Amino acid sequence: MKRKHTFLWIFFTLILITTCLGLSVSIPLSDSEMVQSVSGVKIPPDQFPEQAGNNVIPEVPATAPPSPTPTPIPPFEEYDISLMALGDNLMHMGIVNTGRQEDGTYDYTFLFETISDYLEAADIKAINQETIFGGNELGFSGFPKFNSPTQVGDAIAAAGFNVVLHATNHSADQGISGIQNCTSFWEQYPDILMTGISADAEASRISYLNIKDITFAILNYTYGPNMEILPSGLMGHLNMLCNYDANTGHISFTTLHPQVTEDIKEAKENADIVIVFPHWGTEYQSTPSMYQKKFAEEMAAAGADLIIGAHPHVPQPIEWVTAENGNRALCYYSLGNYVSTQKQIECMLGGMAWVTFHVTETNVSIAEESTGVLPLVCHYKSGPVRLVGVYPLEEYTEEMALKHGIWNYGEVPLHLTDLQSQSQNTFGSLILSGTDILSSPH
Repeated sequence: MKRKHTFLWIFFTLILITTCLGLSVSIPLSDSEMVQSVSGVKIPPDQFPEQAGNNVIPEVPATAPPSPTPTPIPPFEEYDISLMALGDNLMHMGIVNTGRQEDGTYDYTFLFETISDYLEAADIKAINQETIFGGNELGFSGFPKFNSPTQVGDAIAAAGFNVVLHATNHSADQGISGIQNCTSFWEQYPDILMTGISADAEASRISYLNIKDITFAILNYTYGPNMEILPSGLMGHLNMLCNYDANTGHISFTTLHPQVTEDIKEAKENADIVIVFPHWGTEYQSTPSMYQKKFAEEMAAAGADLIIGAHPHVPQPIEWVTAENGNRALCYYSLGNYVSTQKQIECMLGGMAWVTFHVTETNVSIAEESTGVLPLVCHYKSGPVRLVGVYPLEEYTEEMALKHGIWNYGEVPLHLTDLQSQSQNTFGSLILSGTDILSSPH
């Protein structure tokens, strides 16, 4: 009986042990269950990679950052650059005395008051300063050996000019010391490009002006200094248009100095636009001489884009010059005088050159439709001779013409129709009105 109970106890004990051991045995997990147990994320079976005998956790591909949107390049905006140029600022003593104040000082701001709107509108503003500023201590003088007050230069600066041309037949009226005094005067105005004369005989004859990212080369030459023989002391100090013998100084007035074309070629390599201001031609002749035409063609061939002349004291025509190599240049043969007290009716009409350069992304060119000349009238009175002002011809009246000092001082009659006919015959279709100029975009 005891053996029977012992056997039953052993039997039940074995069953209990076997049950407990069975509960502790691990049961293998399916692939999907394995992933769920590790990552805590359920992945549908159809997206799970099938690799025999392996339990694999799939890699989630990284998302590439979005490419930056390129900044669009704005289209190039075309624009214009304007140039105005005046003829001879010829300071006869009547004009010098007009600037004398009651206290004995001199002021010449009146010279440019009537054209201030045009000066403000232009980007490049050039004037041909016919007479030298040789030094006030020498005293002032008129024709034939000029010496003008430096206060004229102060007025030029105050008016806003940025190009002053000094290569004229009167540049050496006070000798080399006059040229040195003049160049020294302009050093106080570093923003003004003064050209044509130099205190340094080795200095370059080419000047550069940068306007709105466009480079302009400015060159200024004169046929000579009112001498047939160029003194050795002036060589290199006065930019010569005509060739001369370096040994004897003899000037060949019918031959262009080879240095001029060399300068133009060099300037063309460094500038977008090359502008040449020659002092040339025959006084009081309303048409250009054969040598002006020959020189203009040679300059165009070398690379000049624009030629604006002075010296004849009367205006001459404007035309496009085409060289044999195909190069073209717009040529103003003469703008005449800006101011003077000369006695010829033809000398009372002058011209303000107005040139518009159009700038595109790849080119700079002269915009012919907005380029031409504004005719001007120099008005003075007599008894004593004093300058009254310079007026656009379109604003001048017959009443003003009848009061012009040339009636008494020059003993010649002047009528508005005389000026109008001269202007039309000289400038023709290239005449611009003040409205044309001032209303155009700048």
